[in-house]
Amino acid sequence: MKLKIIHTNDVHSHFDAFKRAATLIKEHKDENTIILDGGDFADFKSIELQGTRGMAAIELLQSVGYDALTIGNNEMFNGFDTFEHMAGNSPIPFISNNLFRKDKAAIEGVKSSVILNKKGLRIFITGSSPDLQGFNDGLGVHITDYKKEIKKELELYRGQYDLCILLNHVGTVADEELACELNEVDVILSAHDHQLYPEAKVVNGTVVNSAGCYGEYIGVVEFEVTNEGVSLLRGETIATRSATSDQEVTDILKKNKMVAIKVLSKPLYTIDLPLWHDVLEENPMTNLIADGLQDMLNCDLGLINSGIVNAGAFHSISHKNLIEICPSPLNPTSFEIQGKHIREAIGESLDAEVCLADGKGPGFRGKFVGRLHVSGAEIIHDGKVVSDILIGNNPLEDERWYSVASSDYLQRGSGYESLGHARNEKYRPEEIRDVIRLYGNRAEFVEKAQVNRWKESSKVMS
Repeated sequence: MKLKIIHTNDVHSHFDAFKRAATLIKEHKDENTIILDGGDFADFKSIELQGTRGMAAIELLQSVGYDALTIGNNEMFNGFDTFEHMAGNSPIPFISNNLFRKDKAAIEGVKSSVILNKKGLRIFITGSSPDLQGFNDGLGVHITDYKKEIKKELELYRGQYDLCILLNHVGTVADEELACELNEVDVILSAHDHQLYPEAKVVNGTVVNSAGCYGEYIGVVEFEVTNEGVSLLRGETIATRSATSDQEVTDILKKNKMVAIKVLSKPLYTIDLPLWHDVLEENPMTNLIADGLQDMLNCDLGLINSGIVNAGAFHSISHKNLIEICPSPLNPTSFEIQGKHIREAIGESLDAEVCLADGKGPGFRGKFVGRLHVSGAEIIHDGKVVSDILIGNNPLEDERWYSVASSDYLQRGSGYESLGHARNEKYRPEEIRDVIRLYGNRAEFVEKAQVNRWKESSKVMS
């Protein structure tokens, strides 16, 4: 019989594009079709997901007719409780053969593999999640070696299926390597690195396809499955940009947005002083984050870029405000770094071109890199060049190692490359927006945030 597989990956809550993708999926599916997603469908920058504990994403997938989803890293980025709530309440199987609780126990709702039955055809599906390394502990998960787990699942289910699909979230390079190693896999649907294949590849007899990202394409592969084996009939990716928006998806998003706004708009507290924001100018919103990070992580220096924030706060703070102010799912991160690398980054921060550069990078949901803001430090400059940097009233020493409280974005060297020379990094499970939530409610921190740390030498002299 014929089997058609329609697949998406790395949608990242780009729901305007997904509305169009849904239309194409419904147009292309027939009675011999299964629909799969390779992970990172749910990105919690979306207010609809934040306000429904992710269940809006499940409702969307269900409305289009998805049969299974492999768990990507973004499904976990709103905390373990939200992730397990989604997996445990989803009628669509959440698949990961290498993802466990921190104590190595199974996670409620997560299946290592599934076998779907389509008109008597037994379709085996397994897949792996990416190893988040230093973030695993903070997220409350344990992630094992994907190659070992895939081989274990293949052996466990040997002889019980007619077609084998690896629905993976470990990247196309890893998947093409797997295709060379695993002869029993018929098709690998790849995700995680956002690669777009114009048409499916055949690697060592295994069909490999990847549909890019953000709902801009859907993948379609068709097979003829007989007693003699599996033959590829079609393998391509189809652009969604010309499709119309699916009305059912539109209605689900509208309904869940209303629910989310009501839930998230309840005020958490009010602030007495404005926490305004600017990408180029030193501002109290970013100063508050720097101060909160230094206090939370107990480091020599707090250091954060203003581009992580999209707006200020002026009276009341709600969860909705926090998402709008700081949508990036980045984590408070401590690390050690030599003074010379701090000096280089701070010097670059006086350059408007650096501050206004595209801030793209893993987890970043802003537009610009932004200016560096500090806590526990004072910077003397003339508008173009930094002359002095004081850390706790002492001059910065180039060869000394300092402990820095920051974000995983800066720790990786994103935006400011010299900060990538860090060591002994440690990640917290909270997100940067939680720093605003926790410290915006403390009057002494709001007041302290109003005090500038960047000081022009002419003004200091006068």
